[in-house]
Amino acid sequence: MSLIPVEEAYRLLVEDARPLERTETLPLRDASGRILAADLASLRTQPAFDASAMDGYAVRAADLGDEAPFPSLRLVGESAAGHAYGGTLQPGETIRISTGAPVPAGADAILIQENANRQDGTVTATAPVVVGQHIRPAGIDFAAGTPLLTAGTVLTPGAIALAASGGHPAIPVRSRPRVAILATGDELVLPGEPIGPSQIVASNTFGVAALVREAGGLPLNCGIAPDREAAIDAQLTQAIADGADIFVTIGGASVGDHDLVGKVFAAHGVSLDFWKVAMRPGKPLMAGRLGDMRVVGLPGNPASSMVAATLFLAPLVRRLAGRPARPLYRRGVLAAPMPDNGERTDFVRARIEPDSAGLPRIVPLSRQDSSLLSIYAAADALLVRPVRAAPAEAGDPCDYVPLTAMEPLAEHN
Repeated sequence: MSLIPVEEAYRLLVEDARPLERTETLPLRDASGRILAADLASLRTQPAFDASAMDGYAVRAADLGDEAPFPSLRLVGESAAGHAYGGTLQPGETIRISTGAPVPAGADAILIQENANRQDGTVTATAPVVVGQHIRPAGIDFAAGTPLLTAGTVLTPGAIALAASGGHPAIPVRSRPRVAILATGDELVLPGEPIGPSQIVASNTFGVAALVREAGGLPLNCGIAPDREAAIDAQLTQAIADGADIFVTIGGASVGDHDLVGKVFAAHGVSLDFWKVAMRPGKPLMAGRLGDMRVVGLPGNPASSMVAATLFLAPLVRRLAGRPARPLYRRGVLAAPMPDNGERTDFVRARIEPDSAGLPRIVPLSRQDSSLLSIYAAADALLVRPVRAAPAEAGDPCDYVPLTAMEPLAEHN
């Protein structure tokens, strides 16, 4: 199977995917950051009563008139938040009222306390009021049955608060994609374990799991499989039994004697969409399907694995989770000259420098070896150098991929 362009691989793996249909109902306290699965309407009116917007006195505007001197009003009671005044305000009367408290029947304005003198059971205004002044009418926020949130909404803190105000103790959300992650290779050990002279720490598993979680998925840790087909096969079989939506392998997806993932996929009848992408780093990337489950084979080199997971796996998880789509690339300007490029799209680890005058400036880092995680961790962007790109100068426009968890940015034309 020949190399395919990055954009074609993205279309096959990400753009052709559809959000999962599974949903679940969660208590509000557990729903933050999830995706609303159905339209949500209010179960109540907010506020449910005319409420005072200020501390002061509930009055009848006609009792005061338009000009000083204003008549004194007899203080007959109090309305506090959670403790409404039970009677009806009569001519010549007033009641003490606090912010958020119900406005009593008969009152039609609030005289704020700064404009009132209280003495010996009477209240005298120092300024006029008009009907409706400082009163929040019942239902000014929303009425029972009003649509509050639409399906597909990311449940931000504000959205959670709105759902609560609408009377919902629990809400339907899209289920998180279940992503089984398996590292492969005799050379791998977990962080903190004794390490032999020919072994390395399995770092990619943790970085990929973090990307999956950040994209809205649920990572399932399959551990490390040795270089044996039976071990990889057992983990794939278990992932199927566990209902994984995506099975991800790290390493073993190239063409060496110990690259066994492709053989296991073939034995299970995986239908491959592609195997090897015209990109650097991350060329040995495979993707396909096994029934309803997606399978993704990431390369083993640390930076290669993270770049490929950033470009393809994280967007796939976002798509399955029903999260808002992001463009593959964003626009910036080069902060340094770049040489011409060859037959593969080059993803150069870089830093973003904000520029108040226009597009962000993309600063390529000096070292780009695909084994260097320190360089990847120092980057917050991937500078995109297209296939057969001509040399470019500082200030030239460029494409880049952000490595942060930001929601979609406005696109620059």
